[in-house]
Amino acid sequence: MFAKPTPGYTTAAATGDAVVLLIGMRINRFWAVHHWGPVFFAMLRMLYELAKQPERGLRGRILLTASPRTYYVVQYWESKEKLYAYASAPDGFHHTVWGIANRKLREGRLRQHVGLWHETYMAPEGAYESVYFDMPPFGLAAAHGSLPVESRGKSARARLAFRSGAGGEGKADEGASGGCPLAEAAPVEAAQAEAVPAKEKRLI
Repeated sequence: MFAKPTPGYTTAAATGDAVVLLIGMRINRFWAVHHWGPVFFAMLRMLYELAKQPERGLRGRILLTASPRTYYVVQYWESKEKLYAYASAPDGFHHTVWGIANRKLREGRLRQHVGLWHETYMAPEGAYESVYFDMPPFGLAAAHGSLPVESRGKSARARLAFRSGAGGEGKADEGASGGCPLAEAAPVEAAQAEAVPAKEKRLI
């Protein structure tokens, strides 16, 4: 909460696959606290367990809310293997929670009071990039460390072209220098965009 911002532009130091899990709950009926309350606190307990056991592979997480009803966690994992291993580990709290949920479902004791969901994304190197400006380490950078943006490229295109080599070093096509790190040096694409009729632009 009180982390000091890193001046200027930085990027995440991630290499290899980026494994991101979004997992959360939705309160369908506010009055059914006895149903959604335990789910909410189970989520917090799992995060506590993972924080105390870093060898399980959770590298970072962000608690978020999409509405007064919906709460979720963005999790950054070391690998998909470690994510799957924790999900099914008999000694993990996740395994216990899902056992209880499945038993209640079989017994017909779940009455749509609380919704559960998750989405898993596994992006190979070259399919993700990041940029932060005057930000403390956040998101992918908090999970994997941060670097000056120039080390991966000054444009999004250059950062996506980065490939790690031996020792975690790699090369990136710098492309255009200067300007916004989110922008691309693509005059042909820009010209094509100008040729789009105004009516169609509103739909883009």
